[in-house]
Amino acid sequence: MKAWRWLQASWRGQRERWLLGGAALALGLGFVHPTLPWRAALYEQVVVLDITQSMNVKDLRLDERPISRLDYAKHALRLALPALPCGSKLGWAVFTEYRSYLLFAPVEVCAHLDELRATLAAIDNRMAWVGGSEVAKGLHSGLAVARQLPGQPALVFISDGHEAPPLNPRHRPAWDGKPGELPGLVVGVGAALASPIPKLDAAGRPLGWWGADEVEQSDPRSQGRGGSVSGERLVEEGGAVSTPALGATPGSEHLSAQHEAYLRLLAGETGLGFHRLDSAAGLAEAMTATALARRVPVQADGRVPLAVLALALLLLRHLPARAKVHSRAA
Repeated sequence: MKAWRWLQASWRGQRERWLLGGAALALGLGFVHPTLPWRAALYEQVVVLDITQSMNVKDLRLDERPISRLDYAKHALRLALPALPCGSKLGWAVFTEYRSYLLFAPVEVCAHLDELRATLAAIDNRMAWVGGSEVAKGLHSGLAVARQLPGQPALVFISDGHEAPPLNPRHRPAWDGKPGELPGLVVGVGAALASPIPKLDAAGRPLGWWGADEVEQSDPRSQGRGGSVSGERLVEEGGAVSTPALGATPGSEHLSAQHEAYLRLLAGETGLGFHRLDSAAGLAEAMTATALARRVPVQADGRVPLAVLALALLLLRHLPARAKVHSRAA
């Protein structure tokens, strides 16, 4: 009790010293780099980029110039990287034919920002080795890749949704996982209006455009055997054919647009979210959504709150002087 009375008397008589001493103590503690236990919202993701031929269609614009879907997605990702808070992790993968392949396991974004940007810039269509584009299988493969990684990161799958060859609804690839087992996002890229698909050589040089007679216009299962028994079919008699709901456009498969309805269908079946890519800011917001965040224990920098405390004590020291000035003026 006596100690408390002494403190009260000392505070009344030496208030300024107490405030200056407290500010000095707070600043002094800051020099030892203290940390505080905290739970922060961080992100761990694997981004899969579709590098199949339809992603070379230049139906988007950047700075008033036409740009391919793949380059537009890479540009948006490059600008979205700084939106991920330090401590978050990101890795790259590519999709071609029917599989997603991991290129770069998730690493901390702030310490490896240059490496992430350099490897992202190196991704292009020349990494693809076949012309097929089985998007559903690619998405399922991407989820399998993420599930096998330590920490099971979220999946960000970026594609225009163009299946080649087209799908038969009776023979769609089945998702054998549990919807929502892994968090993630399907990102649709490309314009709604169909455009010709560029034909490129192995070095990426243009050779013209794919023609209607150079690509499959319907799914192989609906075409029958054609060679053995007359009229024999590969699927059930009267079997269903590809439908627009699955992204198919019979007779126009040599043209390509973003198949948003189909990508939304795939996202719903696997329990992922969907985002239509139209800006880097929008992609950054989608990748940092609460649904993709993980609350993890971290050691926060204690210097900031100590500096704020010191500033508050110094400001508080001047409040009585201001009050006296105002009272005299009155």
